[in-house]
Amino acid sequence: MAEEAKLNFRAIETANLPDIALPGDYNYIAAFLTLDCNLGCSYCINRFGTLASPGRMLSGAEWITGLNRLAGTPDLPITLQGGEPTLHPDFAAIISGLRSDRHIDILTNLETDLDRFTAEIDPARVKRDAPYASIRVSYHPESMRIEQLAAKVLRLLDSGYSVGIWGVMHPFWKEEIERARDYCIESGIDFRLKDFLGHHEGAMHGVLSYADACDRLTASEVSCRTTELIIGPDGGLYRCHADLYEGREPVGTILDPAFSLTRDFRPCSNYGFCNPCDVKLKTNRFQEFGHTSVEIIRNG
Repeated sequence: MAEEAKLNFRAIETANLPDIALPGDYNYIAAFLTLDCNLGCSYCINRFGTLASPGRMLSGAEWITGLNRLAGTPDLPITLQGGEPTLHPDFAAIISGLRSDRHIDILTNLETDLDRFTAEIDPARVKRDAPYASIRVSYHPESMRIEQLAAKVLRLLDSGYSVGIWGVMHPFWKEEIERARDYCIESGIDFRLKDFLGHHEGAMHGVLSYADACDRLTASEVSCRTTELIIGPDGGLYRCHADLYEGREPVGTILDPAFSLTRDFRPCSNYGFCNPCDVKLKTNRFQEFGHTSVEIIRNG
């Protein structure tokens, strides 16, 4: 109770911050509660470049206050992710404290205490009308067994949660991912495939809208704008995933009363050291193919 009281007090203390209006064409809200993870997959997209050392982490009350400022685009969910978001000590409190009119999605490896998860998180709070599950579980065969993961997912499904599994089609793990998909489909679990993004045996994998954006050879100057709100563990607001993962300077913070979002292009001197998540050709949140998160204009 003492911890709950502290969370509530701190949320009330900063509750007078003005709203942050979301542009109507924004496609994604990513709340990186932490970049820590309880797995160590060799192909982790967070480590495509250099993953910066973790800094300060917002408290649950600060996350609640910051995320509750977001206004507009009511059908756009806040996606809690990481790292592994359930590692944040206030994970359940954050979900409970977010405004009821804002949908919540979760990206997780489900390597967490399911008894505690089901006791603290209402299935109705992470469920919405969408073409994919609100709780999206990643299967990583380097560290997991699909039979054990499927049992966890079936338990959540039986408890009323909207949950499915996603597997990355890494060339080395392709056969195992396909076996896992078949196993899950036979078990009544929604299992979907994701393209592998990254280098394997000297080749870059993934369909990129800007072919040389991830070469990591020479940095050049461009102008960029994003359709995603990327919030780091410290509350920093970042132009792209690469800026977050590599510890570059944010453009603002979620708790800055003067911050506002813009669709203006911003200068960048790191083109060539992009993260594939930002420049991949993919589907948008409506599952329509042809979307790229970051639009880039080459200078000169």
